[in-house]
Amino acid sequence: MSLKEPILKILAKQYAQSSMIEQKFGRYDLLFKTDEEGRPILLFIGTKASSGNIIGERYARRLKIDDEGNTIKDHWELKGKAT
Repeated sequence: MSLKEPILKILAKQYAQSSMIEQKFGRYDLLFKTDEEGRPILLFIGTKASSGNIIGERYARRLKIDDEGNTIKDHWELKGKAT
């Protein structure tokens, strides 16, 4: 499953620094980790189990920024199943 525009809009926002954020999106549960600047860098999408873990897919953000703060590369890669 590739990430679609509505989910990418959620992931484009700034959140609390270095934290785990839980959200509900339609029938999916989202859990993402943010970096020291508040940008989401790791995403788990699927169904939340009773243990609190997300069962579904895991994505990692490929984000490269140059010394001047310009974004060189910014995309999400599917890393496999999340259990």
